[in-house]
Amino acid sequence: MSTNGNSAPRIAIAGSGFGGIGLAYWLKKAGIDNFTIYERAAELGGVWRDNQYPGAACDVPSRFYSYSFEQDYRWSAPYGSQSEILQYLRHCAAKHGAMEHIRFGAEIAGASFDDAAGLWRLKTGDGEEIEAEIFVSAVGLFNKIAYPDIEGREDFGGAQFHSARWNADFDEAGKTIAVIGTGASAVQFVPAIQPAAGKLKLFQRTPQYVNRRMIPDHKPDGGTKLARRWQRLRIFRQFEKVILRRASVEQTALAQAEFFAYLETQVPDAELRARLTPDYRFGCKRVLQSNDWYPALQKPNVEVIDTPIKAITEAGVETADGISHPVDAIIYGTGFTPTDFLAPMQITGLGGQSLDHAWAGGAEAYLGITVSGFPNFFMMYGPNTNTAASIIFMLENQARYIVKCARELGRGTVKTMNLRSHVQRQYNADIQARIGETVLVDANCHSYFQDPSGKVTTQWPGHLLEYKRRTRRVRMSDYEFSRDR
Repeated sequence: MSTNGNSAPRIAIAGSGFGGIGLAYWLKKAGIDNFTIYERAAELGGVWRDNQYPGAACDVPSRFYSYSFEQDYRWSAPYGSQSEILQYLRHCAAKHGAMEHIRFGAEIAGASFDDAAGLWRLKTGDGEEIEAEIFVSAVGLFNKIAYPDIEGREDFGGAQFHSARWNADFDEAGKTIAVIGTGASAVQFVPAIQPAAGKLKLFQRTPQYVNRRMIPDHKPDGGTKLARRWQRLRIFRQFEKVILRRASVEQTALAQAEFFAYLETQVPDAELRARLTPDYRFGCKRVLQSNDWYPALQKPNVEVIDTPIKAITEAGVETADGISHPVDAIIYGTGFTPTDFLAPMQITGLGGQSLDHAWAGGAEAYLGITVSGFPNFFMMYGPNTNTAASIIFMLENQARYIVKCARELGRGTVKTMNLRSHVQRQYNADIQARIGETVLVDANCHSYFQDPSGKVTTQWPGHLLEYKRRTRRVRMSDYEFSRDR
């Protein structure tokens, strides 16, 4: 394959979050420099750039929520805040040479595979056309905001915004604020704004499991190199045990009993505690972590409202019982739509087949990385790769796998590699069968892990080590190859 006199295939990467920056590192380590990262915003960072709400932080300890190749960073706390994680990512991009490969303000709006030429033709949002032999999506799961489908949202006369688009000019001091949603972001920003708010009305549709956050031993630089490795390994093992609970009825029941005992100590009032008690099994949704969520909900200026919302009016929120709740502002903590993978990009593969059509029955991929019928196309944080641990661990394994594919495509004889359809079918049949044996598919549990049909398209059902083992090498028999003549 020849590209302007250079035998290395051109690689286009969409997204400069942890996936894109991590892939840049592993590409450069392999001696591959012929790549460009296309970033729609004016700054790198992905979800950690966009989510700047008060209290935003990670619920995975920093020593594990970080790249394996950049472990000597001086974290100020055991869990990284949004601003510190963003600064870490900037640090990694600058130190390891990713910045020179990023084009900011360039959103990939669509990509079509040219069968005859054996390359991808990309189009940016402003109409620019780009050619690349390899196309990688590193846009992540949490980039498409979910707003609740509530009548009258456009009628509200006060300030209203989503937590992922926090209004930096908003001053909560003394105001009556409606918070709609009790997910991972609300669990963080509600305690942060509660002290200054005049009145905070929390509209809860579904109670969450919110466990205490465990605080590991912490030194800003992690101590010696050996100490950092041991701490990372200890955290890794803890998460492997958490993952095991989903597939074990006994472990799930034990964790649920422990939570209910903990909730009783946190919320003495029986009536409020009953309203905060989930009616679904532990682990079928994301288990949240906070040491100040339950204390915040018991402050005099906080009211938990679990009556369904009927409508939003010009003055506030009206519930199904006919009560009107006048408020000065509405904050939506309603999360994202992670099952809309790669949105809003439009991707077309062999024979003009759209990825949307290929995924009509629910998104699926092989190892969450590649899809049959879409040659030389790879994903990071693709279908069924989310985990109850550090996604960065998963991303690095995906990056190393993609690098191996890129090296194969850069040998000079291989033009394209396309996943065999039966490999994808068999792999995903196994994934869904395993998920079907876990708490993730409980009948009374509906979560962002599932697409509208109920199919779990986001979660990895196994251990972290299993995923590392399965992505360690590229099995050439999994692919069909076309070669230059």
